[in-house]
Amino acid sequence: MNFKLRVWRQPSEGNEGGFEAHEVSGVDPEASFLEMLDILNEKIVADGGDPIAYDRDCMEGVCGSCSLLIDGIPHGPRQVTSCQTFMRDFPDGAEISVEPFRNSAFPVIRDLVVDRSPLDRIIEAGGYISVTSGPQPEPNTNPVRPEDQEHAMDAAICIGCGACVAACPNGSAMLFTGAKVAHLNSLPQGDPERFDRAHGMVAQHDEEGFGGCTNFGECQAVCPQEISIKVIGELYHDYRQAMLHRLRARRGAVKPQ
Repeated sequence: MNFKLRVWRQPSEGNEGGFEAHEVSGVDPEASFLEMLDILNEKIVADGGDPIAYDRDCMEGVCGSCSLLIDGIPHGPRQVTSCQTFMRDFPDGAEISVEPFRNSAFPVIRDLVVDRSPLDRIIEAGGYISVTSGPQPEPNTNPVRPEDQEHAMDAAICIGCGACVAACPNGSAMLFTGAKVAHLNSLPQGDPERFDRAHGMVAQHDEEGFGGCTNFGECQAVCPQEISIKVIGELYHDYRQAMLHRLRARRGAVKPQ
């Protein structure tokens, strides 16, 4: 298979970037999109140029590092990660544009590589539970309903790729944040910090410069793990409860005159 590529090239965050035209031929239809980029890079290096920088790791669709905007769609035409997008998904001779994920909170490091550490900081703001050392209680003494366990696991499969951010017209990371909150808030172990977790992670989300959710639903449509936007509704519910708890605590701290 043969393809014409328009690839975004940018040396660093502080420099301007632009599209660069390339052609790649003789690509196996079963090659992944990243393997096709490897073939292109070999050609570029052989011609004395600088290879295209992009992220990759597991090549199995579970790490979320291979975040590319392919023809304007996060990860490409199918609802999978970029490494699980194959060249057979495109017609022979197609012209394909490849860009980094576009969001002001994801500055470009180089070419197709962006800094997605804001997502890590959202997790640091509350994506954990307090666990003491020493003997732990018998797990069977704290039963979990099958429905709660299933919901927690459905949220926990978020790989933090950032596709939801790239697809959202508002540049929101609420699907990611909602998934990380729902994962722990659905289980008894996460209940003691339920409201502090929701408040802290939403506050960090806003501080990082992500936009708010207005229910476009684009995030759900491109999520490679097919996480439902219902986790955003649950996040807003817990966040409102957190604000009420904080308001009552402040009122209780005010001494009567």
